[in-house]
Amino acid sequence: MGRVVHKYGGSSVADAESIKRVAQRIVATKKAGNDVVVVISAMGKTTNALEKVAEAFYSGHKDEALELFRQIKESHLTTAKYLLVHNYLAAEAQLKDFFTEVEWLLHDKPVRDFDYYYDQIVCVGELLSTSIVSAYLAESGLDNQWIDVRDIFRTDSNFRDAAIDWDYSQKKVVDEIKPLFAETNMVVTQGFIGATSDNESTTLGREGSDYTAAVFAGMLNAESQTIWKDVEGVMNADPKLFPEATILSELNYDEVIEMAYYGAQVIHPKTIKPLANKGIPLHVKSFLDPSLEGTIIHECEITRLPPLIVFKENQCLISCQVTDYSFINEQQIGIIFQTLSEQNIKINVMQNSAISFSFCVDFRENKILKLIDHLGRNFEVYYNTGLTLITVKNYDAALYEEYRNLPGVILEQSSRSTFQVLVKSPGGVH
Repeated sequence: MGRVVHKYGGSSVADAESIKRVAQRIVATKKAGNDVVVVISAMGKTTNALEKVAEAFYSGHKDEALELFRQIKESHLTTAKYLLVHNYLAAEAQLKDFFTEVEWLLHDKPVRDFDYYYDQIVCVGELLSTSIVSAYLAESGLDNQWIDVRDIFRTDSNFRDAAIDWDYSQKKVVDEIKPLFAETNMVVTQGFIGATSDNESTTLGREGSDYTAAVFAGMLNAESQTIWKDVEGVMNADPKLFPEATILSELNYDEVIEMAYYGAQVIHPKTIKPLANKGIPLHVKSFLDPSLEGTIIHECEITRLPPLIVFKENQCLISCQVTDYSFINEQQIGIIFQTLSEQNIKINVMQNSAISFSFCVDFRENKILKLIDHLGRNFEVYYNTGLTLITVKNYDAALYEEYRNLPGVILEQSSRSTFQVLVKSPGGVH
């Protein structure tokens, strides 16, 4: 008997009928005789809805935030009522505990950075969904143990992109998760979230549930990890933008790490490392049709791949220009990188000229304005927002010409295998 990790995304638990299908899928997993960790995301668009709650609260619109959260509460209680009979009262009590966590916060006034409140509010989505799913599995005869992952994964306090304390978390997995398999062969827990040593909730980055599952797989030396999505597998482009996109049946770890780094949404950027370190294969499969082969990601040789096209939206290009007409040198670039490190901001692409250094980052307004303020102490700073970074890996001559001639290109870079362009939309120059 082996140990496996299965992760279900938000669309796979979007409503009561979807949760019933997840239960059927878990039955098949249990029939294989494996111990299984089931990692579940927030239901449907709950994370987006909770983000709006956080934004309204931080903007001082308490009544709006409470009303938006009331709608989230009602939708989860309705789903629980539809699914549960014997376990409803216990599930309702657990849900109300989590509701109280958020409502207590919403009645206060913000005195810390937005990212802190974002994590305290948004983290509840996974807690609500897993409570309902765990209760429904139990009512369906599928014995399981629900775990609050915030009690297991210790993180730093870099809110919205927290780093896991591996030594502490590994010990918690060994001491608290492994013994559970002597009682039940299924543990249900949340993706995307953790907690600091002060018990403040953190998130691991948007779409971080894949990463959570990979961390569990690595720490438990699992035989495999499976991610269930609403797509047939990993594709060479977003099928919503490219209807002709094709499924990649097999990929190696290196290719997927690059795809994730460039912004491909199918896999969280940090997911692969814990798996590659232990040689654990990752299966990406469709929960809509489990019979499909999907994609396997493992250590293998890939000789030919089609062009891989990734669009990363909501980008910001920042240009730092020296003020004394001297060249940009290593010391000045060091100041820029030190500032980026202090602000916990990652570069997506960079380029320099004789007197300026430019770099592209994800646009989070509060963080970016603070970054620009710090950089402005040493440089003349310009920035553009409303940008899209397009990356074409394994490009050919036709694709190279097509993308470099797009309207609004303000930066381009190419290597032997990868071509990138940064494209602006109207109204984004400052």
